Amino acid sequence: MTNKYLTIYNTIVEQIKSGEISPQTLLPSENELTEQFQTSRETIRKALNLLSQNGYIQKVRGKGSIVIDVSKFDFPVSGLVSFKELGKKMGRKPRTIVNELELMKPDGYIRQQLQLTGKDQVWKVVRTREIGGEKIILDKDFLNKKFVPELTEEVCADSIYEYLEKDLNLTISFAKKEIVVEEPTDEDRALLDLGGFHNIVVIKNLVYLDDASLFQYTESRHRPDKFRFVDFARRTH
Repeated sequence: MTNKYLTIYNTIVEQIKSGEISPQTLLPSENELTEQFQTSRETIRKALNLLSQNGYIQKVRGKGSIVIDVSKFDFPVSGLVSFKELGKKMGRKPRTIVNELELMKPDGYIRQQLQLTGKDQVWKVVRTREIGGEKIILDKDFLNKKFVPELTEEVCADSIYEYLEKDLNLTISFAKKEIVVEEPTDEDRALLDLGGFHNIVVIKNLVYLDDASLFQYTESRHRPDKFRFVDFARRTH
């Protein structure tokens, strides 16, 4: 006989996948589910824990269980893809909001990341990425002015990589990436639609040109429910 909690789990999964339960809505409370399925609270908790582990719900303190949008966007971890290119693959019309564009002297952290001297300047670009009317990515880019002498808001709203490759004839070659989960900053909360989420997935990139010159440090800060971070791995012998 199948465990009762698995039956409940499968029933709720089907309701989420079919759209009977919409993304961003709250599941009924534990008490209501106990009554609905005529079972114990412990069984309901097991089913909810499995739903949470498998990415169907997010438990939010003081609210309950919010249904996650299971039509997540595949975000390639190993590729170097611009947001404009990613938007085309998604088949969605994304929007980029340029929050900040300035030429500045880098602080100690950015100077260390980009291996700069005290005289070097960087472009700081902060952009919010909106998909389906929701602000779900915050991109913070720091580009060495030596390689990118000019940068406009128009370019930042469209595609920086397209501008670098087509207008400046730079060849972007490879990146070193680090993925961490952090608590949202005040800036994240101000510029993203975080809802009740209390963590954020951050991809940190050091990006190099084909002559191995390090020209960009970027932090791509993602709301956790909207993306699957995908990669392809092959075992070598």
